[in-house]
Amino acid sequence: MIDDVLKPIHGGTDSGPPPRYDFSTNANGLGPNPHALRAIQQADPSRYPDPLYTATHAALACHHGVAPEQVAVGGGTSELIHRLTRLRYLRGPMLILPPTFSEYARAAQPAELPLLKAEDGSQFLRLLPQATLAFLCVPNNPTGEVYDFLFEAAEIADQRQVVLVLDLAYYALCQNPPPLPPTAWRLYSPNKAHGLTGVRAGYLVAPQDLTYFRHIAPSWVLGVHGEAFLRAALEPPSQAWLAETRQRLWQLRAELAQGLRALGLEVQESPANFLLVRVGQATQVALALRARGLRVRDCTSFGLPEWLRLSAQVPEAQQALLEALAEVL
Repeated sequence: MIDDVLKPIHGGTDSGPPPRYDFSTNANGLGPNPHALRAIQQADPSRYPDPLYTATHAALACHHGVAPEQVAVGGGTSELIHRLTRLRYLRGPMLILPPTFSEYARAAQPAELPLLKAEDGSQFLRLLPQATLAFLCVPNNPTGEVYDFLFEAAEIADQRQVVLVLDLAYYALCQNPPPLPPTAWRLYSPNKAHGLTGVRAGYLVAPQDLTYFRHIAPSWVLGVHGEAFLRAALEPPSQAWLAETRQRLWQLRAELAQGLRALGLEVQESPANFLLVRVGQATQVALALRARGLRVRDCTSFGLPEWLRLSAQVPEAQQALLEALAEVL
């Protein structure tokens, strides 16, 4: 029997047939990025990638203005989170600020790391010196909150030798993104912003040498398609496509929020491409919508049993959702 701690608890996509419209993923609803998609399609899967990912690390380092040894690629953000829990000098407590991405807590369980859960930002700062590893999602998933204490947290972490990791999964989709403290570790998963979540590719940027961190990964942790995607996402055509589409996503998010409020629902918008809506019994509503070909993110697994998380989608998808919600509710 599989132990409960090892069961998937992501809570987003399911194993059913593809939905007509998928609001459960926070991927760019206007994707995929055509330039990055072409690069993936042109990658040669008959060969191994460079086991050291030398050119990819160099390209990412140049983009972020750091040394190549300060970058480590991985098989998506989740893989990098789990690998962080295996660092021998991070065997103490892990600190998180729920509700937030469930993979942080899930990674702590098999690694047998004590898990500290702060109730708010003030308590996060008070508990931070007790931790060896801490995560903050910027903007937070699922609430969309952008914390105003990032630099204070980074200063405490630096003084107490705590690894503070900022998960920037939706940072590239954020309106007025906040400045980031240079001493924090940064997780990037650009497949969301570029609408290519099926490509499992991400990377970590740290204020120190990550050579050891690279070596505790499985061999060839990133395939040729993931490597091609990461490099293509940095290129000017991809950056231009992203800049154009996110403006449209913010507009679509606002239109979705307006439609939901017209149904009498409470809405909490994020500064990125998603929002929360309060529907009562979220699991029942999510199942009813799924039966109508619409997949939404039930936030019960986040500890928010009355809320759904919805991403901005094309107008016809949003209209279908609003009509279905009017029936279900």
